[in-house]
Amino acid sequence: MAEELKQEEKKQEVSKTLSMLWKVILGIVLLILAVYLLLIRGWWQDTWIMIKGCVGPFLILAALITFIIAKE
Repeated sequence: MAEELKQEEKKQEVSKTLSMLWKVILGIVLLILAVYLLLIRGWWQDTWIMIKGCVGPFLILAALITFIIAKE
């Protein structure tokens, strides 16, 4: 009985390790893709325009949230 529990725990540890490894590999691939698109493909200017365009709506949302918090 105790031996079965140990084997089950080892299976769970292996599963968690593989899951973490998969997430790390996926994160590295996405980071490499982002660097490639921004620096090599020249999307930096387009990205900067998008960031500047989002500042206004972000500030409006932040102000609304602040008003809601202050009201309480």
